[in-house]
Amino acid sequence: MLLTDTHTHLYYETDDVKRAGLMQRCKDNSIDRLFLPNVDIASVPLVFSLAKSFPGVYPMLGLHPCSVKPGWADELNAIKSSGQPSKIVAIGEIGIDLYWDKTTLPEQIQAFKTQIAWAKALKLPIVIHCRDAFNEVYEVLQQEHDENLRGIFHCFSGTVEQAQKVIDLGFYLGIGGVVTYKNSGLDKVVAQIDLKYIVLETDSPYLTPVPHRGKPNESSYLIYIAQKVAELHQTDLETVANIATENSKLIFGV
Repeated sequence: MLLTDTHTHLYYETDDVKRAGLMQRCKDNSIDRLFLPNVDIASVPLVFSLAKSFPGVYPMLGLHPCSVKPGWADELNAIKSSGQPSKIVAIGEIGIDLYWDKTTLPEQIQAFKTQIAWAKALKLPIVIHCRDAFNEVYEVLQQEHDENLRGIFHCFSGTVEQAQKVIDLGFYLGIGGVVTYKNSGLDKVVAQIDLKYIVLETDSPYLTPVPHRGKPNESSYLIYIAQKVAELHQTDLETVANIATENSKLIFGV
């Protein structure tokens, strides 16, 4: 069995001993592929450091929508330059977040479109952050849609109808710890989505799944998310792990 965490900020742990422990627990739970999105220029070296230190760890680069502030274009250029010597597998996480600040929507849209163009030029997938902004994100994707636009709708928590819209554009759904929450409603949605459109993620250290909810998340907890998805689809853990991992290989090319 091979599990893939398609979205983890595991690099936030910089203590070497604790980080080694996190990685060992991943290995103990058959989570041998980890994909790391940065969020700003400061997190780039952390991503690359972890990717260089452990096998099966892959970097992606982008400017998180919550990092779209005055001077964002310069910061994005710095992020692009920092990635040139290394192999990155996606542009992300990028998108629109209207939970924290609605006033920057025009700038967030501009940054989103700029990074979509970057991804297309590099023939890379994008990993989308969308919070309280489904309609806005979907409108941008419709405008930018072509054969080169693909990727993951990270931390999907929408409706079946929204899921179908995302799938119809050629995107996969990133399913994380929210699917284990009793009253989230995401379980009912995921049960209706074919596994061929799903990838698994933790978004660690955030969105910790049950039974560890309330504590910091880590990639080894992906096992609980996979088990929940298996339960919802009335299948076994290995089937979910294998399908989701194959989906991740199709997306990232590694």
